[in-house]
Amino acid sequence: MVSGGMTCVKYLLFLFNLIFAITGIVFISVGAVILVVYNGYNNFVDSWFFAAPVLMIIVGVIVFLVSFFGCCGAVKENHCMIITFSVLLLLIFALELGAGITGYMMRGEVSNMLENRLNSTLRAYNTNEDIRRSWDIMQHDLQCCGIDGFTDWQRYGGYSPNNAPNSCCKEIPSPQNKCDSNSINTIYNEGCMNKLQSAIESNAMILGGVGIGIALIQLIGVIFACCLARSIRREYETVETTAH
Repeated sequence: MVSGGMTCVKYLLFLFNLIFAITGIVFISVGAVILVVYNGYNNFVDSWFFAAPVLMIIVGVIVFLVSFFGCCGAVKENHCMIITFSVLLLLIFALELGAGITGYMMRGEVSNMLENRLNSTLRAYNTNEDIRRSWDIMQHDLQCCGIDGFTDWQRYGGYSPNNAPNSCCKEIPSPQNKCDSNSINTIYNEGCMNKLQSAIESNAMILGGVGIGIALIQLIGVIFACCLARSIRREYETVETTAH
């Protein structure tokens, strides 16, 4: 049985593990939400974009399991379990750090990725049902029209002058009417490129900040775990010495 200040460390470690378990659930939830929300945008982003939320879900599951392992080690005061917990926590920290660095390095690729994807898909709007659905979802959700503006639909989308897809309009036109770019008060006049890029980058910054905060908490947990493991080891050595 640990004594003195280490008893406080023991319960603090248990509390930290409960927090870890919650953060694991948060990681899983956020990753799942990103996959669902951006599922309709799959035609505008490369496959690596969806690797991030999948990685979040995987890390969340691992964090949850490791935190449960750490709770058991703290309650049972098992030296081996606590050391294993510390090592696993350090591995998770390294994984999060690597993912963060990779994400930061690839943020410069977002602009080129979106520009290439938006240009290629806009031209296929009238011939590909899946691409049409993606564009309609994006234009409706982000309240935008075209890549840089509604004139893109006349230049590259095959639309006649003054016309644009119905999803460009603030109010869906009746079946006999079309979305008319002359109706400046009813059509979205901002392009989707900047809006989508801003949405992705702002969400990435938020996720990065949360990840760094959780990583720092994990380091504190490792320190507490090492202190507790050291205390337990000393207790064992004291008991063995007394027994002899």
